[in-house]
Amino acid sequence: MQIKRGLPEGETMPLVLVHGNPETAAIWDELIPHLNADSVLTLTPPGFGAPLPNNFDATSDGYLNWLVGELQNIDGPVDLIGHDWGGGHVVRLACERPDLIRSWTTDIIGVFTPEYVWHDNAQIWQTPGAGEEAVAAMANTPTEATAQRFESLGMTKSIAEQVAPWINADMAQCILSLYRSAAQPALGNMFDGLARAAEKPGLALVATDDPYVGGEVLGRKAAAQAQAQVGIIDGEGHWWMCTNPEKGARIINDFLKNL
Repeated sequence: MQIKRGLPEGETMPLVLVHGNPETAAIWDELIPHLNADSVLTLTPPGFGAPLPNNFDATSDGYLNWLVGELQNIDGPVDLIGHDWGGGHVVRLACERPDLIRSWTTDIIGVFTPEYVWHDNAQIWQTPGAGEEAVAAMANTPTEATAQRFESLGMTKSIAEQVAPWINADMAQCILSLYRSAAQPALGNMFDGLARAAEKPGLALVATDDPYVGGEVLGRKAAAQAQAQVGIIDGEGHWWMCTNPEKGARIINDFLKNL
């Protein structure tokens, strides 16, 4: 969707969405119609639904720099929303470049606590040898089978079919680089710095059945450090924007309405 340049009277702030791994911007398709925004833009991290430029730094720092560059090309400040690793990039940007945003929303803030333990897949990707084997298997799985697996995990059929073709060698390499750059204690060491994100209003979404991001206790701890509001998406999992977009949008809309 297109960003509208400038902000005519009565229009809402531009809303910018950033997805994560292993995904494309298609994961927002069910959510966008429920968001109260006049202009919405989805940004696609290189390697995750967009071509991977030569020599791209596919680390946590590299994706932070990429996001800074993208937002500098948008008339802002914007309301920035991230899911999964997109939410990780959003949190880091809120700490490092709050001048580019009016507000920030993430569903992964619990990973920035010292107590957070990476999920099983992440630990495999972070392990030399085993990680290479795992992502090669992902990239070599037939597209139809990949789509069926994503659908079983919570994506709608339509979204799963759009995401699956992008599970390729470029994404596989980015997964390894990104997760290895964020092996603990790397993210846990950023916990104290979450206080810098308090410069702009934040919303920490917690999907109670998401097994990947640390759960409600760690989510609330990190949100308190960042002085962010907490929005509980009860009974929904990692792809809450697919399984119950109305519930997630309601929390986001209420947050943005009160800014």
